[in-house]
Amino acid sequence: MLQVYGGRTLSRIAYVYEWIFRSIPALVLIFLFYYGPAKFGWFISAFQAAVLALGLRSSAYQSQIFRGAIEAIPAGQMLAARSMGMGRFRAVVSIILPQAFRLSIAGWTNEFSSVIKDTTLVYAAGYTEILRTARAIYDTRIYLTMPTLILVALVFLVFTYGGNRALGLLERKISTPGLQMPGRAGRTERV
Repeated sequence: MLQVYGGRTLSRIAYVYEWIFRSIPALVLIFLFYYGPAKFGWFISAFQAAVLALGLRSSAYQSQIFRGAIEAIPAGQMLAARSMGMGRFRAVVSIILPQAFRLSIAGWTNEFSSVIKDTTLVYAAGYTEILRTARAIYDTRIYLTMPTLILVALVFLVFTYGGNRALGLLERKISTPGLQMPGRAGRTERV
């Protein structure tokens, strides 16, 4: 929103935020959020560091998904709303954002899958997540290595499929016939 409608100063601030968090690898961000505050006397848990690192990184990616969706709305939509007497703010909230939300869901499914898989990186800050738990199992029982890793893969398949399925159902529920993205006309019926 700030990059599209925030004016020069706010747009630059949003751009810098997005640029920083999209440029730094997730693992490095986890290290920075976990070990960095301790240098200043603030101690946060590995879970909190992971939530901050992965959340801020994902928000930067999501901002670009949503910015692209906003910019995909034809300029005539804003002109039509303004010609009907709507103010700029009301036109953005009532006309532009609902359409942009619909267009952004497809991109959010991809981001959802990425964030779910990135949670395995939290082991680096000492947090016991699913892959670290799996490793504890197969380090003591080598014959369980493949079954344990297959189980971990199935857990991630279920999470990503479930999340993507839910977002696909939401996309279908709020779709407007005739206003799909180009090339996606018949796709919403199959979700």
